[in-house]
Amino acid sequence: MSTVQAPAEPAADRREPHILIEGGAPLRGVVTIGGAKNAALPALAATLLTGDECTLNNVPDLADIRTMCSLLQSLGAEVEFDAPARRVRVRAAKIDRTDAPAEIVRKMRASFLVGGPLLARFGEMSASTPGGCQLGARPVDVDVRGFRQMGAEVIFDAEGRSIVARSPKLRGARIYMDYPSHTGTENLLMAATLANGTTRIVNASCEPEIVFIGNMLNRMGARISGLGSPIVTVEGVDRLHGLAETILPDRLEAGTFAIGAAMTRGEVELRNVRADDMLPVTSKLREAGAQVWTDEDRMLVRASGELRAVEVQTLPYPGFPTDLQAAFAALMTQATGTSTLVERVFEDRLRYTDQLRALGADIRVERSAPLDASGAPIAGIVRYGNRAEITGPTRLTGASVKCLDIRAGAGVVLAGLVADGETRVGDIFHLARGYEQFTGKLTALGASVREMAG
Repeated sequence: MSTVQAPAEPAADRREPHILIEGGAPLRGVVTIGGAKNAALPALAATLLTGDECTLNNVPDLADIRTMCSLLQSLGAEVEFDAPARRVRVRAAKIDRTDAPAEIVRKMRASFLVGGPLLARFGEMSASTPGGCQLGARPVDVDVRGFRQMGAEVIFDAEGRSIVARSPKLRGARIYMDYPSHTGTENLLMAATLANGTTRIVNASCEPEIVFIGNMLNRMGARISGLGSPIVTVEGVDRLHGLAETILPDRLEAGTFAIGAAMTRGEVELRNVRADDMLPVTSKLREAGAQVWTDEDRMLVRASGELRAVEVQTLPYPGFPTDLQAAFAALMTQATGTSTLVERVFEDRLRYTDQLRALGADIRVERSAPLDASGAPIAGIVRYGNRAEITGPTRLTGASVKCLDIRAGAGVVLAGLVADGETRVGDIFHLARGYEQFTGKLTALGASVREMAG
């Protein structure tokens, strides 16, 4: 299936922080799941919609959370992050700037979530194009198109690297989203809360984190209906007030440990989970041969017999989450038969398969090179297709690999847990953005995992 060879990976720098894994130990025990990063980030941005104090509980201590707190502080908000208590207090009474600093915004895509609140409450916002994980094109055109439909003037610089938006007062509009972007939905939801009139968002994201942020906004005084459906209606109000809110459990962290329990032939009880949110993952785990039990806020996962090959297609919620396909790909290497994985959310999310292949995985992904103006392939650039075939079970062998993004990093760590010998995982700063105490939790479950400073 491959039409072009991937460029050789540079040798790992052993002076950089990394993880060493000695494979072979099944995960056994109990793990408590933390608050959802993808709910905490928009919740922090939403505190800009009011000058009252807002308190958020069950906030995970992650690099991305600290980046968002720094961003709010840079705008003038008072922010207190009590990391041991998992509590953040924000008071945005005196915002003295509406231009998000480029050095902060470039660190993560979620930083653009301050755009909707700033535009709605202060009538202007500016930011550079957000950064974050490299998963292919993830433009902010959904957000920008919505802002324009609500009456904002939006200007890009000549290179398209910065955005300025202004509107004395946003007005309600009927907005059709080309795809159900979760950050786009969150940004437009927040912007619409203080707009004049009624906003209807069609093809909105239905993810649990969207429902959470919508309910939080309602508790702040917003008037939002239709949450959890593709059509969400927002009736604008004059002001919002403060509140205390608790962040919902992280279904992606839970899914990672559930997959790890199954593929290592272990038995793990997950606490602080929401079973309904986990359905896409638990269904595929059962189809693959794992045993899964749920009881209110707990879930037990264990392997029984051999794992079976399955087909997985990532789709917006309630489809299988794209953020767990790398972890599930690692599981597929241990399943009997040929599994198929189809990525339908991000265009270049299968780059990590080269890392699994370095451990010995039998994975086939179509690859090609983009063409220049003359029609010739551009040297050194590889684009990955959206379909992978994974044949197993494969005996993996420890090697030097690295994290390409948050979720791909989790996938290669899980693969290292079942590989013979020692696996070295580099670029682990990605993991710190999305998983709280990841190596510590794995160690508590019996894994031989060491985080090395350099």
